[in-house]
Amino acid sequence: MRAFVFTDPALTSRAGQFVWLELNVDDERNAAHRERLTLEALPTFYILNPADESIVMRRVDGMTVAEMGSFLDEARAAATGAAPSSPAEAALLRADRLNGEGKRTEAATAYREALAAAPVAWPPYGRAVVALLFLQQSLGEEAKCLALAREALPRLSGSPAVVMAVRSGLDCALALGKDDAGRAAAIAEMEAATRKSVAEAGLGAAADDISTSYLSLIQARKDAGDPAGARRDAEAWAAFLEAQAAAAKTPEQRAVFDSHRLSAYMELQQPERAIPMLQASEGDLPDDYNPPSRLAVALLALKKADEALAASNRALPKVAGPRRVRVLQTRSEIFTAKGDAASAREALEQALAYAESLPAGQRPDGTIKALRAKLAATPARPPAS
Repeated sequence: MRAFVFTDPALTSRAGQFVWLELNVDDERNAAHRERLTLEALPTFYILNPADESIVMRRVDGMTVAEMGSFLDEARAAATGAAPSSPAEAALLRADRLNGEGKRTEAATAYREALAAAPVAWPPYGRAVVALLFLQQSLGEEAKCLALAREALPRLSGSPAVVMAVRSGLDCALALGKDDAGRAAAIAEMEAATRKSVAEAGLGAAADDISTSYLSLIQARKDAGDPAGARRDAEAWAAFLEAQAAAAKTPEQRAVFDSHRLSAYMELQQPERAIPMLQASEGDLPDDYNPPSRLAVALLALKKADEALAASNRALPKVAGPRRVRVLQTRSEIFTAKGDAASAREALEQALAYAESLPAGQRPDGTIKALRAKLAATPARPPAS
C-alpha cells in the first residue's frame, strides 16, 4: 500500500480531507493504540471520528487506488453523522462501528442485515461481503462463509472484490470437516471460481490479493492428493510474482513482493532463487530488517547455517515487537542446524523472555504458549563448570 497506493497522484486531492497517520505496531510506544484498535491482521486501515476518536470504519487487507477512494468516501460520509439514506446503509454503518470496536459476532449480524437489505448494484456490497467473510473465518463459521461466497459470487462477478470472496470461499471449504458430505464438491466449486478470478487480469484486483489466491489453490491441490498440480500452481505463483516485481518502478515496490516470492520459492523447494532478490533488497533498504531476516530463512533452507546466522545478526538490531520474536525463533533453528544445542535453547529463552516483556497490545500469547511448550521439550543447558 505504501509503495503503490499512497504514492498514487489520484489521492492528492484527499490530502486535506483527512489527518493521515501511520502506526508502527512493532514499536512498544504504540502498543496501547494497537490494543485499543483491536488489530487482528496487517494491513488494517481505520477511519477515526475526530470528535471522540471512535472508529468509524475499519478495513483489513490491501486495497487498490479505486477501492481506497471508495473507502474514504464512505468513511467521510459516515463521520459527518448524516442520517443513513436506506436500511442497508443504516445496517452497514452499525456493522462498521461494531467491527471497529472488535465486537465480531454483533458486527457479523449487522453486515448480514446490510447485505440482506442491499439493492442491486449497491456500491458498498463488495466491501461488506469481504468484511463479513473475514469475520466468519475468524469466528470459525466455515459453513456460513462458504454459503456467503456462493451467494455473493454472481453479484461480484467482474469486480476486484470477487478475488477475495472466492478465495475466502475456498479457504472455508478446505476448513470443513473431512466427514462433511459436501466438502469435496464445495472445494471443487470454489477452486474453479478462484482459478477463474486469478486468470482475469482485467478485474483490477491488488497483486497481493491475487498472490494469496495462488497459495489457496496450492492448498486445494495438496488436499486433493495432487502434488503435481500443487507444483504447477506454485510455478505459476512464482511467475506471477516475478512479473509483478519486474514491473516495479522503485526498490520499495519491488521489495513488496519479496515475502510472497520467498514463500513461492520455498514451496518449490528452490530457496536459492530468493537469494539475489533479497540481497538486492538489503542493499536498497539498509534500515529494513525484512531482507536479512528473510535471507536467513532462505540460507537456512539451503543448509548454509553460518551465512544464515550472519544474516540474522544483521536483522536482529533492526527489529522490535512481535516480529523480533520470530527472528529469535529462526536463530534457534539456525543454531540447531549448526549442532549448537545450548545456543539454540538460549535463543528460545531470549524469544520467550522478550515476548513476555511486551506490553499487552503487542504480547503474542499464542507464540508464548508455543515457546513454553518447546522449551519444556528441550533439554536444559548443563550448568557452567
